Amino acid sequence: MTIYFTDEHEWISVEGGTATVGITDYAQAQLGDIVFVELPPLGGNVTKGGEAAVVESVKAASDVFAPVTGTVSEINAALEEDPALVNSAPETDGWFFKLALADPSELEGLMDAASYKAFCEGL
Repeated sequence: MTIYFTDEHEWISVEGGTATVGITDYAQAQLGDIVFVELPPLGGNVTKGGEAAVVESVKAASDVFAPVTGTVSEINAALEEDPALVNSAPETDGWFFKLALADPSELEGLMDAASYKAFCEGL
């Protein structure tokens, strides 16, 4: 399993042709207490860089962008009942959706963990 990061603070874990997407620990810390998550429709298509989901906190609402293009194959229904999972486990149980990769070459422009850490330290 390989994990990549975007400069919009999304993470994407890739295993075979399936990718799991969520927001990073840095992002959830900036947002504060998450109170609502709007997930993309099951079977819907997302486009790299396009809006895929919405996360609302006590501070603000923020878009979650798709790190790659693909078709949504699963959503994390647990977030509908417990959006705070994004705060408590942003990079594990707090994932947003899974998708079937349309073009694996889109992963090439994303950051690895070390690059993302350096990026965050520069903010």
